[in-house]
Amino acid sequence: MKSFIRESKLQLLLLIALTILILCPLLMIFTKAVFVNGRFDFTYAFEIIFKNENIQTVFNSLSLAFWVVIVSSLISLPLAFLLSKTDLGRHHWLDLILMIPFMTPPYISSMGWILFMQKNGLLQQLLPSLSWLTDAFFSFGGLVLVMSLHVFPFMLSLLKNAMLNVPASLDEAAALFGLGFMDRIRKVLLPLVSGNFAIGALLVFVKTLSEYGTPATLGQRIGFTVFTTDIHRYSTTSPIDFGRSASLSVILILICLLLWRSQNKITEKKTYRLVSGKGSRTAMITLKGKQKISAWLFIGFILLLALGIPYFSVISTSFIKLRGYGLALDNFTFSHYLSLFTENTKALKAIQTTFMLAFSSAMIASLFGTAAVLIIRKKNRLSKVLEAVSLLPEMLPSIVLVIGIMLFYNQIYTWVPIYNTLGMMIIAYVILYLPYTIQYVTSAMTQISDSLMQAGKTFGGSPLMIFKRITLPLIFKGILSGWIMTFIISLRELVAASMIAPPSVLTISTFIVREFEQGSVSSGMAMAVLCVLLTTISLLILKIFERKTK
Repeated sequence: MKSFIRESKLQLLLLIALTILILCPLLMIFTKAVFVNGRFDFTYAFEIIFKNENIQTVFNSLSLAFWVVIVSSLISLPLAFLLSKTDLGRHHWLDLILMIPFMTPPYISSMGWILFMQKNGLLQQLLPSLSWLTDAFFSFGGLVLVMSLHVFPFMLSLLKNAMLNVPASLDEAAALFGLGFMDRIRKVLLPLVSGNFAIGALLVFVKTLSEYGTPATLGQRIGFTVFTTDIHRYSTTSPIDFGRSASLSVILILICLLLWRSQNKITEKKTYRLVSGKGSRTAMITLKGKQKISAWLFIGFILLLALGIPYFSVISTSFIKLRGYGLALDNFTFSHYLSLFTENTKALKAIQTTFMLAFSSAMIASLFGTAAVLIIRKKNRLSKVLEAVSLLPEMLPSIVLVIGIMLFYNQIYTWVPIYNTLGMMIIAYVILYLPYTIQYVTSAMTQISDSLMQAGKTFGGSPLMIFKRITLPLIFKGILSGWIMTFIISLRELVAASMIAPPSVLTISTFIVREFEQGSVSSGMAMAVLCVLLTTISLLILKIFERKTK
């Protein structure tokens, strides 16, 4: 009985904490959208939503997301087949290489493309005859291409894993009934992975709607506005209009929740159980001659677009001394890198601030997330609510949560004066990345048998002793993985840093964007290279650790 009361109290405390951290900011968004002069007034929200410019923003966002799904699918489906059903799948290094575009901050990739394709850019310096591509790139199609090259690894991973689970016996049975290769693809393979494809398409759609970096860099160049750029503009540019930001945020929230609901429905109806206790084998096609050459050319072309061009642009620009002289050996210098740690005090301060924010938010998110998982583990109705609330930040666009955080802490400034401080940034990071720790620790907890806890109790161990000697060592890998992921993503965070950073405070991401916009491109790209190196090294450390402790 005492144990039940103690668990109920802990769950109630967790609910209060999650309400303050997550639900109150979201509630402030809805309140700001419908409260006018202290009373409910939906007409103001409807007026904002149905303004021509905002209707255009909604249309732009949905059409962009739709075409990104189409292009991502055209890239991912052939790649998934090649890596799962042919002998190219034996080259496991391709899995790691093809995930790099997704781990690269999107605003850095888009800057690389801009530097490559702009007038008198790197493309025109290398191949002047292709200068006509510049106008074609700075268009809606170019924006779709750049965003698709960032998110396609996400869909690729889902489709590849689904295709690997399709047993060879089904393909062989179709072949016995006289179906040709393309008919077997169309009538057997694609229907079996349709559920996973639908899930991937919906997730790509939501990620595109939520993305800020690429629309803020490339989208602004072509005058193409979407949800995230308009919400950011209304919240940070004078005259500030939180009412418009809140109204657009509400639309974005409703669209994302509707899509997540659709995903759950599709998962229930379109999922096929292909893995059973009988075991199965996967058919591997051995590519020869022209088939193999064509496959490698396709993979090479995708890698050129997703990695080669943006990384070549970013790295080469970071070494250029004078942009007017372009790519020339006597125009390369390491001075931009050296200045980040010596002469450029703002750069050094930005690096220090970013590491402080990343370390602090990772520590707090790990501690709070681990405690939340331990409390939620006691299954009842309240624990399901707690789990759903704790994972909300993963389902909603980060810019929406940041708007809610701004509104909420501005409202309670009299009691909690952290608005416009680094403390508020840490809170924002913790809220945004809390689901990472919760998911990693939950995954570790599900592998622990209750018999271990019961054995600890049998030998007289107190709850604290059982946690220290049994639970903590077994879930430590999950805690550390969550800490590293939070640390990595905090290093590259742009939306929260650009919206709620105190005046004159820069992070690595905002420093890169500011230098790029102000014309100090080489300095910004040197910082971008450093950012990519830091996140890549951190990710490799995580992968090595996971492999050693598997």
